[in-house]
Amino acid sequence: MTGASTGIGAASARELARRGFHVLAGVRRDQDADALRAPGIEPVILDITRPGHIAGLAARVGSRAGALRALVNNAAVSVNAPVEALPLEEWRRLFEVNLFGHVAVTQALLPALLRHSGRVVNVSSVGGKVAMATFGPYAGTKFALEAVSDALRRELAPQGVQVVVVEPGGIRTEMGERGIAATSRLAEAMAPELRDRYGPLVQAVIALTAAGTAGGTSAEDAARVIAKAVTAGKPRTRYTVGRDAALLTRLSRILPDRLLDRVAAAVLRPHYPKTTPA
Repeated sequence: MTGASTGIGAASARELARRGFHVLAGVRRDQDADALRAPGIEPVILDITRPGHIAGLAARVGSRAGALRALVNNAAVSVNAPVEALPLEEWRRLFEVNLFGHVAVTQALLPALLRHSGRVVNVSSVGGKVAMATFGPYAGTKFALEAVSDALRRELAPQGVQVVVVEPGGIRTEMGERGIAATSRLAEAMAPELRDRYGPLVQAVIALTAAGTAGGTSAEDAARVIAKAVTAGKPRTRYTVGRDAALLTRLSRILPDRLLDRVAAAVLRPHYPKTTPA
């Protein structure tokens, strides 16, 4: 598991350990490792953007006598910003963590998965199906992860390795709170003309995200879906987490783009600052 420090990752590590797995749980800091360490959970310091860390993980997997049953790619960073307003270095940082890092880990561990007919579980997002305003950078990484997952599933099915995507909606985790804080910092740093153009929209998105996080699915419920994706004998290609994710992914399949645009605008409208007309 590539991101188990907090939230869904930590809950999933505990759920899989409870089900009898030995979980190599990727964390970024020693204090996170100490907090997570438990029977069945072996924390591993892992930054998926660092090749040396990935090589160390592959070596640790190779040193174990047991089979590698599954790779859960769930590490991610989140930030919302208008396409025009997010600096390119921030775009690149998001893609390095949310996409390229997972590709690198998958490439490193596929030999072990192929030997034992293991499974790849990629944790995407409802944002991998629907990109709300200001979600372009984050959703872009998740749309890309969905495409990579589709290709990988078709490439590996003849080899006996299954690829499953999990698409959470709003989840009550620290990641959501960190994403809100990062979005707020970026909004404050925007040039005055960009703040005039997008300020009310960003404030509305922050309010909507905060409401969705507070009322979202628990990390433990999300962990049970991930565990199902790992253990199901005949898994679906995709699992959603939460009613909001199930509804939005369904709407994205059946509504024309313009109608979906109006639905998205209506959802956002009540969250605009009261002094600013939406």
